[in-house]
Amino acid sequence: MVTHPHLLAAVDLGSNSFRLIVGRVEETPAGSQIYQVDALREPVRLGGGLSKDKMLDRASQVRGWDALKRFGERLRDFHPDQVRAVATNTLRVAKNAHDFLAEAEAALGFPIEVIAGREEARLIYAGAAHSVPASAGKRLVVDIGGGSTEFIIGSHYTPIHMESLYIGCVSHSRQFFPAGNVDEYTMRQAELAAKREIQIISSEYKATGWDQAIGSSGTARALAELIEANGFNDEGITHGISRGGLERLKRALIKAENVNRLKLVALKPDRVPVLAGGLSIMLGVFEELGVEYADTTDAALRLGVLYDLLGRSQHQDMRTVTVEGFKRRYGVDAAQAERIGELAISFYDQLGEPDEDVREENRMFLAWAASLHEIGLSIAHSAYHKHSAYIASNADMPGFSRTDQARLAALVLGHAGKLGKLAQARDIEWTLLFCLRLAALLSRRRADVGLPGIEVKKAGGGFEVHLPDEWVTNNPLTDYSLVQEAMEWEKIGRPYRVVYTGD
Repeated sequence: MVTHPHLLAAVDLGSNSFRLIVGRVEETPAGSQIYQVDALREPVRLGGGLSKDKMLDRASQVRGWDALKRFGERLRDFHPDQVRAVATNTLRVAKNAHDFLAEAEAALGFPIEVIAGREEARLIYAGAAHSVPASAGKRLVVDIGGGSTEFIIGSHYTPIHMESLYIGCVSHSRQFFPAGNVDEYTMRQAELAAKREIQIISSEYKATGWDQAIGSSGTARALAELIEANGFNDEGITHGISRGGLERLKRALIKAENVNRLKLVALKPDRVPVLAGGLSIMLGVFEELGVEYADTTDAALRLGVLYDLLGRSQHQDMRTVTVEGFKRRYGVDAAQAERIGELAISFYDQLGEPDEDVREENRMFLAWAASLHEIGLSIAHSAYHKHSAYIASNADMPGFSRTDQARLAALVLGHAGKLGKLAQARDIEWTLLFCLRLAALLSRRRADVGLPGIEVKKAGGGFEVHLPDEWVTNNPLTDYSLVQEAMEWEKIGRPYRVVYTGD
């Protein structure tokens, strides 16, 4: 029996367009299904405002902020748990991305996560797999964005290979067709440049093989619409993209000599500046990977974000799956990780965070940090916390945005050692760090030792730890370690008092 539906929203800050999709979730006997009920698109062309030294210009930032203000109005009645906003390649590489994002989040009214290329690929495949008919064979999904192109081979809902390459319709158009001029030579150079990038993955992908090729994203849809509407496809093919259709579209573009003079049915004005770049990349994909025909689907990334968000709301968080996989891969002492995680969370719960959503998210991050704080031991015991943080910061971690990974890495790095290394860092969560460090300090024996009742408090911009005097007397090493810990916090200007009680 179908239950009452609810709404989720995804925002995609792409290099070419910013998009918003609102989906209605319906629970059926077959599982949860998401149906699109609203969509907005703004041709921001953020990637077009990226200078050679990787700085976003003011004009492109303003276009982005204005678009997000309009999205924010549409999302005004949404709870934060119902919305996820992700940013892709341009904001991965822009040196001033942090400045843009601060105002962007204020405009939208929700946090914005910058996701890594492979995480983008995972979400794209999730969306594509949910938007095309079920198939028993393997699928190749190609998503040509404004600044990067994602390639995924998967079966059913599970990705097998995921890659993100730095070729996109905005960057390619700027590099090869800056004034819109198109000729045979320039188009061929653009195709060859795309092929050179794709060669990095072509052997592995062709060895795996696929039964169906799918082009997702706006570029694939725009190319398909042009090819279909103008009768460019091979005989007998009415939908999708054929190799012959791409070649005929290329001939029409070269004949026009400039994209602005191209007169074709279904050519949308906002697609004109990036058409030549997108076409040359798709030609490179077909040629290098040996594709003859591709179906198309739209909204792959955004739909994938919605399904990922749905999984989180149903306690099927991909981040937890990833952390469990890392624990197995790096041989983590599971009992110690659980011991520290539970203790850190118990301290955090005493500190009285009033916002339930913030509290739940912070509890998860403490548990994940405890699970991963020793993965660096796989490299060396010396400075293992630095190795752990490096892995957490740089590894491909499905489900985690770059913001998530940076947050997790900061906790892992700061769980031990000197705090001075974090004093100049941005957005350090000192309360979580206090809980994690105290839990690690008290778990040094790596055994369940029957700790006494320990009370923690916030006080004077710092923290207090209340311990029974008798227990401290019987545990001089812990007492000494707590004194050293207090001194470490004092060095960064945060009071830390150890209070001995008579209990």
